[in-house]
This record gives sequence, structure tokens and C-alpha cells, in this order.
Amino acid sequence: MDNVLVLVRHGQSEWNAKNLFTGWQDVDLTEQGIAEARRAGEMLKSAGLHFDIAFTSDLVRAQKTLDLILEELGQSGLETIRDQKLNERDYGDLVGLNKAETAEKYGAEQVHIWRRSYDVAPPGGESLKDTAARTLPYFEANILPRVLKGESVIVSAHGNSLRAIVMKLDKLSRDEITQLNLATGAPIIYRFNEDGSVAEKRDLAEAA
Repeated sequence: MDNVLVLVRHGQSEWNAKNLFTGWQDVDLTEQGIAEARRAGEMLKSAGLHFDIAFTSDLVRAQKTLDLILEELGQSGLETIRDQKLNERDYGDLVGLNKAETAEKYGAEQVHIWRRSYDVAPPGGESLKDTAARTLPYFEANILPRVLKGESVIVSAHGNSLRAIVMKLDKLSRDEITQLNLATGAPIIYRFNEDGSVAEKRDLAEAA
């Protein structure tokens, strides 16, 4: 397949497992996260995908997920571009705090707004709107043109940087994006028409 983009959120991280706000904290994958990354690679291999270039963030959990996926595909050493514009959103003062305890302190509704709303930022951090403001221009200038040239591109990144991209590609409203949660290690495949519109979307986690 040509004109293909695959988005995959990193496998479970150490702080995912502990239910902590992570943001730009550079934590590693858990054993489960490693297994999720390998499983993502297996799913992409079963789908017959082979990539021309990879993009990932400046954080190790996304980089390691990509490395494990490419290993499963027999593509270790694929040209890979790392950029912090694909990093997770910065959770500011919430980084390192337990999500359940934070909900008890500030109220579940307030924490849900911080985590899922489009334009409300946690104290000292970024909203999804802020994250999109750095992620989408990078995506549109550096990643999408490669796809539209006919290449197959994989992006291994984070829940919120990828939510920003999915919001654009799926034409989701600000209300609709609040309901979207991307599973760890679950590839989403987009195929594009030559005019840049989305021709097909497949969520391999749903298909499994």
C-alpha cells in the first residue's frame, strides 16, 4: 500500500502502570509495554506493511516502542527522525502525581477537564490545543508530505500528540475529541487519496 500513515501510541510505561501523570518525564516501558510494542509490530507485519521512514518523539518510551515494532518487522535501522514536537503534552504541576489522588484533591470533574478537554491546561502545563499548536505544524510540514509522495510512514508518539493528529485527520470537533482515548500499543492505519484526504482508516486494536 502507498500513501500510508501508521500512528501508534507507545506501549505501557512505568508511570502508566503507577497511574501517574507523566508528560515530558522520560520513563521507560514496563514488561507489558514491551509486549504491547511487539504485538503492534506483529499486527503491522500481518497487515503486510513495510515502512520507508519513521518519526518519533524525544522520549524513550516512544522510541523504544518504535524500535521493538521495527524489530518485529525486520526493519531495524530504518531511517528515524526524532523531534520533541511529537512529545506528550506537558502536564505541568501534575507531573508525578497519582491520577486518582489528584481527582480526590481537585475533584474528578476538574481532573477529567484537565486530561480530556481541548483548551483547558493543567496548572503550569499544556492543553491539547497547546500541544496541537506544536505538533500539527510539524506533522503538516514534515510527515504528511512524505505520505502524500507515496511513502509508508510510521509515527510512534503519545496519547495527546497523536490525539491532536487524529482530531485533524478525522475532522473531530472539540467536543468529540474529549471522548477519544488512544490505547497503548494499538496501531491506527490511514491511507490517503492523492489530494490529501483520508481514503481509509483501520484501527488494528479494534480488528484484533
